[in-house]
Amino acid sequence: MVANSLQRVSTSLVELMVVITMSGIISTTFFVFYNDSLSQYLALQKDGSDFSDLATQSQRLANVLRGITDIVSDSNNDITCYAYFYPNDTYVSKIHYYKSADNKKLYADVIPMDANPPIGNPIMAQEKIYTIIPNFYQSPSLNTFVYLDDTGSPLTMPISDEHIIKGIQVNLAVQGAHSSDQAVNLQVSLRNRKTNL
Repeated sequence: MVANSLQRVSTSLVELMVVITMSGIISTTFFVFYNDSLSQYLALQKDGSDFSDLATQSQRLANVLRGITDIVSDSNNDITCYAYFYPNDTYVSKIHYYKSADNKKLYADVIPMDANPPIGNPIMAQEKIYTIIPNFYQSPSLNTFVYLDDTGSPLTMPISDEHIIKGIQVNLAVQGAHSSDQAVNLQVSLRNRKTNL
């Protein structure tokens, strides 16, 4: 009788251990699958949001560059120009697009003018710094700005006469959380070197 009871208890303990082990395996499998799926979903969502912001900012940048009235200085990764930063501006602003020291942000320094150049003066007290792309990614094979002549061919740097610049190719990218980088490449014609928008 005692042996029967011990055998039943032993069988019950074995069955309980099997149930606990199976529950652990199923729980672990579910957690790993769910965690991976959630991580992938959040990464894809971030990539989509970042790319949407990049597309919006690239169009904003293109609109400003299209309205350039004069270029002060140019290089592969920054440009200083006179342009209308807001469409309803009466006068151009002096705008400097450049990357942060760690190459992870694209900024714009905007200084309003009290009249259009050459008679206007910058209003330094109203200078503002804008973060255009907060998680900028510099592709190692591309420059941020490529300057084009009237045939659309890239100009060789350094450019001695900014008046020969008739277009600008802009290469922007953000570092993707899920994939590598997400890039937007656009080309603008400088149609507005002399007149208002």
